[in-house]
Amino acid sequence: KGELHDKMSAAVEIGTIGVFTAALLAVGREGLETALFLYPTFQAQGAGAGPALGALLGILTSVVVGVLLYRGVVSMNLAAFFKVTGAALIVIAAGVLAYGMHDLQEAGILPGIDNLAWDIQGWEITSWYGALLKGIFNLGPQMTVLEIVVYVGYVVPTMVLFLRPPRGARANSADSAAAPAAAVGEPAR
Repeated sequence: KGELHDKMSAAVEIGTIGVFTAALLAVGREGLETALFLYPTFQAQGAGAGPALGALLGILTSVVVGVLLYRGVVSMNLAAFFKVTGAALIVIAAGVLAYGMHDLQEAGILPGIDNLAWDIQGWEITSWYGALLKGIFNLGPQMTVLEIVVYVGYVVPTMVLFLRPPRGARANSADSAAAPAAAVGEPAR
């Protein structure tokens, strides 16, 4: 949000062409990211139409919610929304990173492909919630120790940094906490 706000402020100073270019680049970047995430979904072999249908339903849902927000039919606390979606993206990114580590292990670039943290492959976890958890967290029935270390090593510090209050909010909360403490020691009037 801050990055977009700064770019829009600079673009407004330039004029109409600047605002148009800033909007075009912002929307284009998001569209490119969406295409990069959707392409593997549509190319998945053996997955059937499920992933593609899910992606299309997600896009349709976002369009409907966008229209409803624009028309004022629904309202949303955007700060809370972006906090939750940002945390979810951190978890998803950790899964993608762990998956990449596994691919590098399979290619022989990184060691430890036989050093499994767990192996529950024979348990046949085929329920819808098992697939949902695999899709969100990218934790599979066989995970190497390196995958788990990379996953946790990414999620924990990134989530702590993301969820901590901004510097200004911490200073304001410290000031407000100190004010009542000073008032307690003052004599009653």
